[in-house]
Amino acid sequence: MNFSSWSIRNPIAVILLFLALTIAGLVSFGKMRIQNMPDMDYPVVTVSASLDGATPDQLENDVARKIENALVDLQGIRHMSSTLGDGTVSLMVQFEVDKPIQEALDQVRSKVQGVRSNQLMGYGLVVGLDGTGDGSSSGETVQSIANMLVSYGINVNASSIKLKNVAAVMVTATLPPFVREGDSLDVTVSSIGDAKSLRGGTLLQTPLRAGNGEVYVVAQGAVSTGGFSASSGGSSTTKAFPTVGIAVNAGIVERTVEDDIGTDGHIALSIAKSDFTTAARVAGAINAQYGNIAQATNPGRVDVAVPSYYRGNVVGFVASIEDLPVRPDNIARVVVNERTGTIIMGGDVSVDACAITQGGLTIRIQGNPDVSQPGPFSYGNTVVTDSPDVQASETKGNTIVLPATTNVSDIVGALNTVGATPRDTISILQAMKAAGALHAELDIV
Repeated sequence: MNFSSWSIRNPIAVILLFLALTIAGLVSFGKMRIQNMPDMDYPVVTVSASLDGATPDQLENDVARKIENALVDLQGIRHMSSTLGDGTVSLMVQFEVDKPIQEALDQVRSKVQGVRSNQLMGYGLVVGLDGTGDGSSSGETVQSIANMLVSYGINVNASSIKLKNVAAVMVTATLPPFVREGDSLDVTVSSIGDAKSLRGGTLLQTPLRAGNGEVYVVAQGAVSTGGFSASSGGSSTTKAFPTVGIAVNAGIVERTVEDDIGTDGHIALSIAKSDFTTAARVAGAINAQYGNIAQATNPGRVDVAVPSYYRGNVVGFVASIEDLPVRPDNIARVVVNERTGTIIMGGDVSVDACAITQGGLTIRIQGNPDVSQPGPFSYGNTVVTDSPDVQASETKGNTIVLPATTNVSDIVGALNTVGATPRDTISILQAMKAAGALHAELDIV
């Protein structure tokens, strides 16, 4: 039967049927539950990381941003947000509703595992000290020197080794993420013997190992202490902690060189001086020449897909990339020579607003010998006794507020205002760099 023809012949029935369906729809609509914000369970993965003593800027740049850069290329991400706390970062990654939660967790875990930092430690020797090294009773230092000389074919009698210019130290460092072989980092040098000061010393080649026993960094270089200790007779003066120092850029990252370059159709270019602008310019120059094949994944690395016509000649492709003109971003730099007290600042050095307090505690111990002379013909003996005089004084700290500036003369003038000596200036610059207020590379030679 043709429903259309029947409907034309029976209009009343069709109208009644339409009205019945309309009334039923309205009744059903009224009984439906309506939610303005319906409950939907999106797969959510939370990543927590910590960096003790870090400033909010350091947490954002060194932790949160690096984790976000590692996760940004994951498929199915709906939303990502970071929350900064007291030395902690909490990163929430929300995926699309159809994303299996276990798959999302596995993907995030695989990406984040390579982002974490690794603590390194090693045992070494600092030489070239001005008589402030370990004492003769430090057997481990004597043994270390003897073993080192034997490795160079020099056999010595351990009893003849003098230690006043040598100190045994522990060398520590933190291996940050996204480093590659050949990159440099700072190391901390701490005396473990009875050395009085490490000032002016040089750290000999020291391998730094992780918890798994593998060597990741080899450190060697000049040690900067920022403090000093002096004594003569019964008097002594000490400032800061001269038994702990920093060797700037003394650690060189050691990794296995990849021999199968480009076999998977991709190569990774390492930027000698990690910089966001430079990495973006390198990727842009490659894309302008070969199409959209390069991407700056982080400030120190550019990933490049090898074009099909270069698959059999990857070395030639890399050589052609090296010929591309790229202007690196100028890096502000402050060079400090601790031995001479010379400080050189480039014109592009800038600082954020910060407060500087300069002052110190000085302790002097001076011996005052008293001579007791017996009377004439008394058959007594002359007796010398010490009456030590201990004095402690603390200079009043001078505080200035340094506004944000790009003028080098303002920085120098502010440091001179607090009466900072060249040695004080070095310590202040190190502290400003650690606080994130100094926007420049600090090189101590």
